[in-house]
Amino acid sequence: MIRKCLFPAAGYGTRFLPATKAMPKEMLPIVNKPLIEYAVEEARDAGLRHMALVTGRGKRALEDHFDISYELEHQIRGTEKEKFLAGTRELIDTCTFSYTRQVEMKGLGHAILSGQPLIGDEPFAVVLADDLCLNLEGDGVLTQMIQLYKKYRCSIVAIQEVPRDQTHKYGVIAGEQMADDLYRVSHMVEKPSPQDAPSNLAIIGRYILTPDIFDLIADTQPGKGGEIQITDALMKQAQNGGVLAYKFKGLRFDCGDAEGYLQASNFCYENVYLNGR
Repeated sequence: MIRKCLFPAAGYGTRFLPATKAMPKEMLPIVNKPLIEYAVEEARDAGLRHMALVTGRGKRALEDHFDISYELEHQIRGTEKEKFLAGTRELIDTCTFSYTRQVEMKGLGHAILSGQPLIGDEPFAVVLADDLCLNLEGDGVLTQMIQLYKKYRCSIVAIQEVPRDQTHKYGVIAGEQMADDLYRVSHMVEKPSPQDAPSNLAIIGRYILTPDIFDLIADTQPGKGGEIQITDALMKQAQNGGVLAYKFKGLRFDCGDAEGYLQASNFCYENVYLNGR
């Protein structure tokens, strides 16, 4: 089944400048844990053990975070601070981490294509760490999607309803409703204006992709903003009925901008950190 999760993490994080000028946006802390660790935990909880990160210049902190710091661990050994690294150390011990670089920033589609050497010829998950997804009452979003993949064996995108005036920020889908929370995608548009949007169902940063997506991305010309868009490649799959859209259970915070980041921090402090989750 699905063993690997790809984390595109090469972007500049320009929506969060100046904080991201010298620090990866994926390392921004939600209370005391960086976004990338939440993302890896979600993948681990879904049964994935091979974490593949597509990084870029200035992203070395991501590699260092998922590595043993002998000096730090020696310094805090036997103190109450040791518990704060327990979760990170468990990820290091139970998962494998591999890295490659996206040399040029050419869009999400290009970032995913850059990860092909780490993925190979098998289905895989994709998680965008700055989309923090939490479901405190049940399975995580990626776990929900993998359960669907076991049944349908095709590409799946996570979606949520957004206000019409926000469609220009997302890829937006249209399709046939198969169940209350599931659609067979017939059309996708990248960042449409409200009047051109086929619906208000927006794609967020969780994907299950079949390996043929790599060839489709390679044949995709630059689209919106001059970038290679994953929605354009997925549209080719959708034309053959090969893409589902899933309205997931849980909450999603856009931590790429200040408002969503503060909402996520407040929520996690009150509902996760204080409860020892």
